[in-house]
Amino acid sequence: MAGAGRGVGPAVAAVRWEAHADLVVVGGGVAGLSAARAAARRGLAVLVLQKGTSLVDGPVDGGAAAVDTSTAFAQGGVAVARTRNDSPAAHADDTCDAGAGLCDRSAVESIVADGPRALARLVESGAEFDRCSDGDYAVTREGGHRVRRILHAHGDATGAEVQRALDAACGVGDSGIARVTGATVLRVCTDHRGVTGVLAETADGHGVVHAHSVLLATGGLGRLYSVSTNPAAATGDGIALALDAGAQAADLEFIQFHPTALHVPGAQGRSPLVSEAVRGEGGVLVDSRGRSVTDGAHPMGDLAPRDVVARAIAARMRETGDTHVYLDARAVEGFSARFPTITASCLPIGIDPAVEPIPVAPAAHFSCGGVVTDVHGRTGVPGLFAAGEVARTGLHGANRLASNSLLEGLVVGERAGLAAVERATMSPEVLDAAFRLAPAAPRERVQEMMTAHGSVTRAADGLAAGAAGIRSAAEPVLVRTRSDAEDAALTIAASAVLASAARRTETRGCHTREDHPTARPEWLRSIVFEQGEGGMPRLVKSGPLTEGPARDSHLETAGADR
Repeated sequence: MAGAGRGVGPAVAAVRWEAHADLVVVGGGVAGLSAARAAARRGLAVLVLQKGTSLVDGPVDGGAAAVDTSTAFAQGGVAVARTRNDSPAAHADDTCDAGAGLCDRSAVESIVADGPRALARLVESGAEFDRCSDGDYAVTREGGHRVRRILHAHGDATGAEVQRALDAACGVGDSGIARVTGATVLRVCTDHRGVTGVLAETADGHGVVHAHSVLLATGGLGRLYSVSTNPAAATGDGIALALDAGAQAADLEFIQFHPTALHVPGAQGRSPLVSEAVRGEGGVLVDSRGRSVTDGAHPMGDLAPRDVVARAIAARMRETGDTHVYLDARAVEGFSARFPTITASCLPIGIDPAVEPIPVAPAAHFSCGGVVTDVHGRTGVPGLFAAGEVARTGLHGANRLASNSLLEGLVVGERAGLAAVERATMSPEVLDAAFRLAPAAPRERVQEMMTAHGSVTRAADGLAAGAAGIRSAAEPVLVRTRSDAEDAALTIAASAVLASAARRTETRGCHTREDHPTARPEWLRSIVFEQGEGGMPRLVKSGPLTEGPARDSHLETAGADR
């Protein structure tokens, strides 16, 4: 980085540094690093910017990799149809069934069909998955899957293994990739031709990266809530950055609550998962009286899709007045060997899963919607891409199928990295690096409103109260720091979630309305937002269901699903 002290743009007094890259990747999880690896192999100069500064063991490009990603904490595995009793079509069926009518069938088929190839590329990069005695991959079953197709690593540490392998693949051996930790992207800069780069804050101060392409791989927005399975970096940054750059976002009301997060009384922040693979291996959900929680809720019982199980748990907790239910895994043979991460989370709070049930409750886990893209990560803004949890490809619909998230990150991340090559002949310059003005409420207020009114179950009065509570606390700020960026992103994302949840007067997937408890056919469409007045999200329109099979859903908005 060079050019210290040079000013760029009338609203920035001094840009302390400048850099050039072909592709800027914002985020260092599975989608971001898959894109970085693919683009570098095609000869692009890639710069990866990550917020986190906490480090994992092992050097990466002379430094170390940040563990601010949801990838690193993923337990379950990677869903891939690769056995004789399975097929991509069957995987697509399970995905669309879980998505409750809002999946884009063509996007689903495209992404799941690429699973075996993406898995092979990951293994080539050094990822090691658990194997059976015959040498084949060990597979398990999770909620919503009709067959065993989930590959896992080190029992229940699949995400950590995927992160390790991609960190290594994007390290010293890949000369086309540079990585900077402790970096916050404050704005995606554009001109009439599309993306020109980013304005960022690092340890060296404010600076700009001139680049023809930017990939948002910032993860989700779990920190909208007081308790979440997400890391601290999951503040919805990519949604705010994309809307400000002119892209659209959709399906934001569909926030998946993992049914079985470890319940620790009084805890806030990140809550450890208790993977549904535990249920796939024979664990059962019971209440404090020993009664089944999911009996009668769904034909698949404890292995029903996540939205069904989360609703059943929430309903039982309301009925009993308890703060949690129990996952009884005492019948799972060799629990500590199969699930070492879960065991390590339970023992410090005095729970040994081999001899007593695990206290669990739903916690905010995954955003099924996001920045509107096609299956190559392209948004409606030339040069702006999004992949992973931040994106809305059409894969997840109204509810994500378990272990499809790592799959999507691998497949669409790589595709986006390759798609960035399309702009390789361009050499844009950031000419306007002014700080953006955005609405921001204190994050404690946002989390209070979202936890109270936008959680597993919702109703009109609560949604209105939540929106009013955030709106009254929001003030315009110049986004200069990580704290500014996160508070603004949380405010913008929360406002969109509450507005779309209020507008969708039905129950579908992981959006549950107590005052509208059934699905309605007229809501087989997506709710789409763009940036409106004062930086707040503004409803564009709802795209009607396109003619086709019953499980096909498409947006009818500019730049979407090409």
